Amino acid sequence: MVEEKKQPKTAEVEVEETGSKKKQEYLYAVGRRKSAVAQVRVYKKGNGKFLVNEKELTKYFPSAELLEKIKSPLVLAGQIEKLDITAKVSGGGISGQADAVRHGISRALLLLNPNFRKPLKKETWFKESA
Repeated sequence: MVEEKKQPKTAEVEVEETGSKKKQEYLYAVGRRKSAVAQVRVYKKGNGKFLVNEKELTKYFPSAELLEKIKSPLVLAGQIEKLDITAKVSGGGISGQADAVRHGISRALLLLNPNFRKPLKKETWFKESA
């Protein structure tokens, strides 16, 4: 008997209820780096708001180097001011968490527009590493 391998769900389009009873569509992706895991939601209609574990991005990652690393896929795709992003991160250290968030953002951007694959892959942001 041949067993089928189940592929993990890493990215899908969902709808979320917000506090104002509006439905807002978002793209969901999981990013990983070392032992850090980031669950990233990219909201299509946004203005550049970025939350990590319900804190502002600059409060959670105070280093300018980490902020630049996290925002780099959005800058490359030209979507930095057009999308809102929330991420839940756990495990690993702060640098691994930043890489996991970047990996999740890259995967979610692919769902938004498959044409982003070539430039993002060139920067090697699709590799998860143990």
